[in-house]
Amino acid sequence: MSEPKPLVFRGARLVDPATGRDTPGDLLIADRRIAAVGADLEAPPTARVIEARGAVLAPALVDSGVFAADVAASHAGGIATALLMPDQSPPLDDPALIERAERMGKPGLWVRPLAAATRGLLGRELGELALMREAGAVAVATGRQAIADPAVMLRLLRYATGLGLVVVTHGEDAGLAAGAVATEGRIASRLGLPAAPAAAEAIGIARDLRLAREAGARLHIACVSTAEGVAAVRRAKAEGLDVTAGTAPPYVLLDETALLGYRSFARLSPPLRAAADRLAVVEGLADGTIDMIASRHDPRTAEDKRQPFADAEPGSADAALLLPLSLALVRDGRLPLARLLACLSTAPARRFGLAGGTLQPGAPADLLLFDETVPFRIDADRLPGRGRNTAFDGMEAAGRPLLLVKGGDIVFGAAASR
Repeated sequence: MSEPKPLVFRGARLVDPATGRDTPGDLLIADRRIAAVGADLEAPPTARVIEARGAVLAPALVDSGVFAADVAASHAGGIATALLMPDQSPPLDDPALIERAERMGKPGLWVRPLAAATRGLLGRELGELALMREAGAVAVATGRQAIADPAVMLRLLRYATGLGLVVVTHGEDAGLAAGAVATEGRIASRLGLPAAPAAAEAIGIARDLRLAREAGARLHIACVSTAEGVAAVRRAKAEGLDVTAGTAPPYVLLDETALLGYRSFARLSPPLRAAADRLAVVEGLADGTIDMIASRHDPRTAEDKRQPFADAEPGSADAALLLPLSLALVRDGRLPLARLLACLSTAPARRFGLAGGTLQPGAPADLLLFDETVPFRIDADRLPGRGRNTAFDGMEAAGRPLLLVKGGDIVFGAAASR
């Protein structure tokens, strides 16, 4: 691959979530890395100059949990790196499958696979984690479901600890949640849907936190969606446990009323919760209890979704919407922009040992230029990429990537240049 020309961004709003910097300035890319950041930088004679005109220049997003490596959707959402969950066909439980997964997004997307915790993701026999780590797995994950057997989970945590791997877990009690498609309460009762108590999440999280303490493990709760779940993580952090947590836009912006009318696009896992839970998730992001926001991009076919609600497959195809949906937290005054971008880039990069998430000189040139003000209406039928199933269909949003740089190459968008 030929080396790209140097790039200079002029007149950008530089937001570095790793340092909290939020100032106007210029940025120079050379040799696929950030070479300099400052005011009125001198451009090399061969450089391409991008006139940012006050648009935000930040680290490209690191999507900390996707179920499909979808290049077009990721680019539209400002994502240059995606952590691929092991729930593939077949599951990522073999070194050769890890190696293949890592190549899925080339050349436009860094795909970082997560190794399946158990063979076939069946929750019984541990996978060959050491070999999968050598093949490129950046963590180990239980997938869409928790490991039901606590003895197996404890063995997993101890094995992963010896290998220095973070364990990504689905925080939900498998027995309580079995067969449920909604959260117990007024909405589920009104619709006659099989439901589980919201406490199923906190019980699952509490078990895994206790086992992680026993094993001295590094734990990441993939998607926290309830007030009790947020409180459990908050207590664990106060006790000094090595735990991080993520969530996703549906649990920040929607509640269980989105199920009314049996809208199968709102059939998610974990299911949508009560309004009080949504507010607790937002508070968890604001106070640092929740570290990351992931798209949990899960494209489904029309046949998967256009079913009676209880028969529809769970999931929402939200990678293309990750940036604009997350920016709602800034517009509503709940998070400053630098803190939001830390949830979308710096925190996952640090937790999973990845380069990026900063504008510091020497960092890889994975950058996102975006306009946070561009309004639009979400149209599921026009989403880029593989999925048309989003719970946000028809909603108003704002914020668009203008240009995405991966490894020094412009992979998405266009900007005024000379």
